[in-house]
Amino acid sequence: MSEQIADQLGGMRGLIESSVPVLAFVLLNFIVGLDAIGLPEDSRTGLYIAIGGAVGTAVAIAIYRLARREPIRHAINGLVGIALGAYLAARSGHAKDFYLPGILITLGQAALLLLSTAFRRPIIGYVWAVMANKGKHDWLENKRLLGTFQWLTIAWAVSLIVRGGVQALLYWLDRPDLLGVARIFLSWPIYAGMLALTVWAVRRATRAERAAQATT
Repeated sequence: MSEQIADQLGGMRGLIESSVPVLAFVLLNFIVGLDAIGLPEDSRTGLYIAIGGAVGTAVAIAIYRLARREPIRHAINGLVGIALGAYLAARSGHAKDFYLPGILITLGQAALLLLSTAFRRPIIGYVWAVMANKGKHDWLENKRLLGTFQWLTIAWAVSLIVRGGVQALLYWLDRPDLLGVARIFLSWPIYAGMLALTVWAVRRATRAERAAQATT
């Protein structure tokens, strides 16, 4: 089950692959910022170099997956996000705009998760039903499982709000250098922690449900 959830969410490989283009942008933007290649101060060439490195890396990852006949869904999603960020940064001339789509997507996902709990239709429950319950949604009639998926969905939303909120603050403070670092190093521990919490909570709830059914 944990492998299935990880695969649907992109997995650790998905995290790595989504982080590499961002890391390329951060490093190239930092190197150019040091004026290592003697660019004029008012030139956008440095920003374009960083953008090109990020987009090129994302394209290379997608091509690599395609050549190995591996699923490219997450690679394509990442490429679209990188391309949109690159367009915004190139248009405005500000490196921080490269991260804007990711911030908005993260906060939008959090809002969608919270909205689903308001209607008592927690999204994490639907994800579990598709991956581990053969597509059956009988959990909606089970108070224990419904309650578990409610608070898990809220927990995932909070984790996304933390990730998006920190990045939004750095965006507002105009700190593109820290934005890239935060995007990479906030994602890994939060993702791993939430995945572990989800697997533990669902296993605990399903075991308790089986135990309750065995005693009746």
